[in-house]
Amino acid sequence: MREADFELIDRFLQGDGTAFDELVRKRQREVYNLAYRMTRNAEDARDVSQEAFVQVYRHLDRFDRRSSLSTWLYRIVVNLCLNHLSRGSRPLYATVDQCPDLADSSEGSLAQLEEKERADALARAIETLPPQQRASLTLRVHQHLAHREIAEILGVSEATAKVHYFHAVQALRRKLAHWHKGT
Repeated sequence: MREADFELIDRFLQGDGTAFDELVRKRQREVYNLAYRMTRNAEDARDVSQEAFVQVYRHLDRFDRRSSLSTWLYRIVVNLCLNHLSRGSRPLYATVDQCPDLADSSEGSLAQLEEKERADALARAIETLPPQQRASLTLRVHQHLAHREIAEILGVSEATAKVHYFHAVQALRRKLAHWHKGT
């Protein structure tokens, strides 16, 4: 994949505008998914994704190829998300009350409602994490990146990336302990 990305970059830098369109089509879903997991809001994720591709378009000539395109792109997305989150925008999660499909109490929906409540609790707990911890957790769990890659994306040492991840997991365990106790 790395070589295919480099080929698209070379084509774009040589003036082939369709190469950038192809690059966007190829990476759009993963960029949006990462942005959504960081912001927990579809509109914000679309905005962040669009801005990320604008930045890639403007600065693709600065990409130095020491890392993969994914790492460089994730760094742009994470930085945009961290900036967005630091501005303290709208609430980043939906509650059970905001889900009309769960409003009906029918047989079998109790388990679904409990699962939705757990998911809401997890989303709220993740949102309370400091931004670097949230980014480390998201990149590790959802993007399946190694700590070395996470460190490169966040601009920190590998040890620091591991510490961010460890503290995020510990904080979530504390905040969600009541779910494990059956209450």
